Amino acid sequence: MAPVCYTGCMNAEEMWRSARGYLTQGVAPYTAWAFFGKTGEQTDRLAFLAAQGVKRATTSLYADYKGSGDPIPVAGDYSVVLDAKGEAVCVIVDEKVSVVPFGTVDEAYAAKEGEGGTSLAFWREAHRQAFPGIKDDDLVVCEEFRKVYP
Repeated sequence: MAPVCYTGCMNAEEMWRSARGYLTQGVAPYTAWAFFGKTGEQTDRLAFLAAQGVKRATTSLYADYKGSGDPIPVAGDYSVVLDAKGEAVCVIVDEKVSVVPFGTVDEAYAAKEGEGGTSLAFWREAHRQAFPGIKDDDLVVCEEFRKVYP
């Protein structure tokens, strides 16, 4: 895999300032975060897939949002994706956000996550490992996004 930091190793604010000059929409707030990976290498791989436009979705536990008090993302939200070192990799915008039971996630959504051959079976197993004890009726937040910069 190529190094993730191919944008000149910017921090989130530098990436956002650079992206704002490129985006045609008005000024919007953003969040900066890294994909959850059990290792830094896995986090970097997920960021790289998003930067390449291969990864176009991500899944989180609804309970984590409720527990932290953080707002659930909505369509139109911008994010600066970070690598494991906290360096900016790309900017994405949410196009669709759904809160659904884990067991109802379908093959089309799993394919948008862009990992492991994009099969639903792989998606389910990977997320059962990431979310130990998850049950089919537990709610997950499914974010579908597109890379907008660089």
